[in-house]
Amino acid sequence: MSACCHAARARKTPTWLRSLREVLVWVFPGAVFVLVPKCPVCLAAHVTLWTGLGLSLSAAAWLRWVLLLACAASLVFLIAKRLPRLRQTF
Repeated sequence: MSACCHAARARKTPTWLRSLREVLVWVFPGAVFVLVPKCPVCLAAHVTLWTGLGLSLSAAAWLRWVLLLACAASLVFLIAKRLPRLRQTF
């Protein structure tokens, strides 16, 4: 074997670390999707409480929709990425 093969093998992350990463990649957008407040006023209050930045009502409404769409898009992307592996098992 050449030296580059040994270097490529040495760079691989451990299996448990890849598994943990895959779980977190699925959990994070799902958790944000579930935990986004239902009303823009509540979102503005949460942002102010945790960061100290004040948001207007219209900015909070836009931020809420952006968060929801980003989480939904990332979950759709993860599903689309996972579909070929699921098809191989059936």
